[in-house]
Amino acid sequence: MSSMDVCVVLMGGSSVHISITAECPVAELQQTAQNLFHTGKGKLITASGEVLNPAHTISECGVQPGDVLTLHLRQPRIAASGDTFVAILGDGSIETWGRFQSDAPGIGSVRDQLRDVQDIQASSYAFAALLSDGSVVTWGSPGFGGDSSQVREQLRKVRQIRASQQAFAAILEDGSVVTWGSGAAAQSSSVREQLQNVQQIRAADQAFAAIRGDGSVVSWGCPSLGGDSSAVQDQLKHVRHVQASGRAFAALRDDGSVVTWGNAEYGGDCSSVHAALRDVKDIQASDGAFAAVLGDGSVVTWGNPYAGGDCSSINAELKNVQNVQATKLAFAAILEDGTVRTWGHPDYGGDSSSVQNQLRNVRQIQASSYAFAALLLDGSVVTWRDAATGGDCSSVREQLRDVQLIQGSSKAFAAILASGSVVAWGDPEVGGDMGRRDPTDTVAN
Repeated sequence: MSSMDVCVVLMGGSSVHISITAECPVAELQQTAQNLFHTGKGKLITASGEVLNPAHTISECGVQPGDVLTLHLRQPRIAASGDTFVAILGDGSIETWGRFQSDAPGIGSVRDQLRDVQDIQASSYAFAALLSDGSVVTWGSPGFGGDSSQVREQLRKVRQIRASQQAFAAILEDGSVVTWGSGAAAQSSSVREQLQNVQQIRAADQAFAAIRGDGSVVSWGCPSLGGDSSAVQDQLKHVRHVQASGRAFAALRDDGSVVTWGNAEYGGDCSSVHAALRDVKDIQASDGAFAAVLGDGSVVTWGNPYAGGDCSSINAELKNVQNVQATKLAFAAILEDGTVRTWGHPDYGGDSSSVQNQLRNVRQIQASSYAFAALLLDGSVVTWRDAATGGDCSSVREQLRDVQLIQGSSKAFAAILASGSVVAWGDPEVGGDMGRRDPTDTVAN
């Protein structure tokens, strides 16, 4: 069978010439190009913008000798439920690893539907994937939102998905909202008429809060855990961002002030620091406390002191703060000079003294429930606190080079490298070992 040459190029300008036959599967050409470029998965696109179907042959796609094809690479992304990771690869396909519920449908039950995945959100034990056509595919424990069959016909033209512990909420293109799963957060019927022109949704453990186009907020779910914002409803105007702890919400308004509601012990009452909450630029939350970064780079905290709600011991050091991240009970702040300061429960990452001299030139921090991982400018990683849940990356340190981003689950971390490959560490039972694949997934990746 005669062969022909095609040229495959990357967006950056690199190119390779590959000799193939007309009956060569697109998937084979795609894999060859990925190997030659040393990249992760991508899509082959013609000069006219058509995406080649990997299941078809070159001739079926109308590729001619001398054609120029582009290998389109999308930065892989990772989502995590409590015990499971899902990676969205460059071609929109996915891989999963970690602990899988034996009584719940695994990814194998929906694998053939997962094409061109744009985003994935996770409840405690279920996943929801948003596809490029605006449809949604779910799997996992039905009691945690893994079964969306009752609302499947409504899940069209979905723009965004968010997840609480047991439920999901989807924003449609028309600004309306569809919810499913179990618990109070899945029941939005009482506020359905108010859920119009919704722009953003944020989730606490058992409640949701939605920001509408006019800057007002609608909340629903367990009333005492953030689902009832009626006490502060008249203050919830001109809201631009909402953050959630486990059982409370904090709304950041356009004027830099903050409004809170929900369980007071989890940060639902900021009255003790209300006067200090001026010119707030960002808010981050642990499970039981909030930390607000002000315009001058200082930090104001409130909520449970054992969850990071009291930063008074290092307040003088919290200057020029650029970003804050949180485990369940501690916070870590990146300063302008690339160093890090931590506070909160020491066993949850609030004490970084063992690695303080390594925390230089930090560009990003991610958290599992119990540990922190810092990504440095040179692409290396520094971790601290509970070793069994991701606080010790020594077993994979040599692999952690050219790291682009990090994602944490409850007890593990996964890092995406520049090559598109993934490295995981932490508790092997819940995602720290990539060898633990979903037994229902019979498709080799």
